[in-house]
Amino acid sequence: MKHPVDAHVGKRIRHRRWMIGMTQQQLADKVGIKFQQIQKYETGMNRVSASRLWDIASALGVSIAFFFEGLDGDQQAASKVEGDIFADKEALELLRSYYAIPEQQRRRLFDLARVLSDAA
Repeated sequence: MKHPVDAHVGKRIRHRRWMIGMTQQQLADKVGIKFQQIQKYETGMNRVSASRLWDIASALGVSIAFFFEGLDGDQQAASKVEGDIFADKEALELLRSYYAIPEQQRRRLFDLARVLSDAA
């Protein structure tokens, strides 16, 4: 059975990889492993070693702490909430598109979204 922390770390790997537009194969090539291993990490089926997580963090341009964000408190609840969001391809595509918008326009869009959600 998967450990909730392994599943959480795997989801964070997948999320970051997807956000920067990198394929599993590209990440595997940068880290020096097969893409099937990346798949196993991302699903939480295989635990990521510390040295491998270091390599993955470097390849994805984040700190190691990035993979553990959201695990304060109840680990299973944090993984479940984040997993639901990151599993939704439409939400991820929206995030990627949002961050592709220049910052000044992005801020205005954010303000509009906040007003619309408050009105709903």
